[in-house]
Amino acid sequence: MQERIVVNKAFTHAGKFHSDDVFSAALLRILFPKIEITRGFEVPESFDGIVFDIGMGEYDHHQKNSEVRENGCPYAAFGLLWRRFGNWLLEEEEAKEFDEKFIQPLDYSDNTGEPNELAGSISAFNPGWDENGDENVCFFKAVEIAQLILERQLVYAKSRKKANNMLDEALQEMKNHILILSRFIPWKKYLVDTEVYFVIFPSKRGGYNVQPAIEYAEEETFKVGFPRNWWGKSKEELQEISGLKTLSFCHATGFLLAADSLEDAIKACEKSMSSSIVVLN
Repeated sequence: MQERIVVNKAFTHAGKFHSDDVFSAALLRILFPKIEITRGFEVPESFDGIVFDIGMGEYDHHQKNSEVRENGCPYAAFGLLWRRFGNWLLEEEEAKEFDEKFIQPLDYSDNTGEPNELAGSISAFNPGWDENGDENVCFFKAVEIAQLILERQLVYAKSRKKANNMLDEALQEMKNHILILSRFIPWKKYLVDTEVYFVIFPSKRGGYNVQPAIEYAEEETFKVGFPRNWWGKSKEELQEISGLKTLSFCHATGFLLAADSLEDAIKACEKSMSSSIVVLN
């Protein structure tokens, strides 16, 4: 366990800012709400605090032979700070995933110039060439926005862990490849390498939603789909074709079916499996 420290001051470069130094500042504000962040073109010799994105120190990445992750993605200041403090905010596994999904694209963009929509949006807070805006004022406005984004991303990261734990519990009760949830939980990618073929959960409109599980994390290929002649049919046609009187909707792409009763939701899954050739183990 890393020693918990208290940091009251931080220093970063002045001038034009990018998502790297902005999100680094946002992260430090989340970690240390009372921190004072100063910008300048040279680090004061007597400065006592964290220095990032300037100064050739631990949290700078502009020096020769700067650090690169095992997967080849170079570190920027944001990633270096996350490596040091990320496990204060998330558990180790979640912190690593957060680095891969959220931080690495920003680090890569900062180091290579590859376009990144979020990085570009943050950079747009810089004063334009024909504006007289104060760079420091603009920087801290960008930090406020970045902090809101980062806080929400962290909330979602924590909720994924909670959702996965709930799915693990639900899997213990699964029958006949049909997973029934008492409420909606994000499940799609987590269930790829399981024996789940269909997921049923309550709909906010009333009744139940039914969705086929996907075979691959990056592709919308169903392990087992609803019969093609159900897709996009009207309520009346769907009920007649399926023989299930409470089915009310089947999306034209087959990714979602709705039923008024849990019994018919389950029967819809069973009929779909009986009419399909299951190629999975």
